[in-house]
Amino acid sequence: MELLAAVAETLRVPAPVDLAAIVVGALTGGLLAAREGFAVSGVLLLAVSGGLGGGLIRDVLLAQGPPVALTNPAYLPAVAITAGVTFFFSGWLSRLTGLLVVLDALTLGLFTVIGAQKAQLAALPSASVVFIGTLTAVGGAVIRDVLLAQRADIVQPGPYNAVAALIGATALTVLAGPLGVDPIPVAALVIGLVAALRVLSVWRGWEAPVAVDLPQRARSRLGRVRGSRGTRWRRRA
Repeated sequence: MELLAAVAETLRVPAPVDLAAIVVGALTGGLLAAREGFAVSGVLLLAVSGGLGGGLIRDVLLAQGPPVALTNPAYLPAVAITAGVTFFFSGWLSRLTGLLVVLDALTLGLFTVIGAQKAQLAALPSASVVFIGTLTAVGGAVIRDVLLAQRADIVQPGPYNAVAALIGATALTVLAGPLGVDPIPVAALVIGLVAALRVLSVWRGWEAPVAVDLPQRARSRLGRVRGSRGTRWRRRA
């Protein structure tokens, strides 16, 4: 029990950093609602989903008591204040696109680390750690898209989101598990990795890979090779 408590203390994310990530997530959801012309209730709902949605899903799945979003006295008020700011200042905030992309990327990395580390503390298998870490990072966005009645961004081609979180959660699981690297350096590395993948994918226009039909691609390539050989043979003849 003492060892588990020591590990939990080591993995604990500083409260201001955790709260900042929630505020940025809420800001992203609230801005989207404001752009869509939602009423104040819609802005608040999307702010809650963006800031707290992934954590709520994580804590429900881990079943370790009431979700932190409900027990921490600062989380809901912070999200409500953020929703109010986006409701009244959405036009000004929308001009900070570059800064918001970077903050959103850092939040994605932080939520990935928080989710994966909580799953590790619950002694879940490695695959489950990766799943919980990824779900914590993108769960709020999924809830947001459901509320908007649109196809979730994470299932469409576009800048890395779930892909970045999946890579980060996998890296954390390997480094902190079989390789036994200290949790704090691993957390910093994974946050940087996820954030970098997200920002680079937006900047460079990288898109998540889509499904391919390998047999069809092989047949097409074989057909092109045969066609080019036939053309060369006719030219020689």
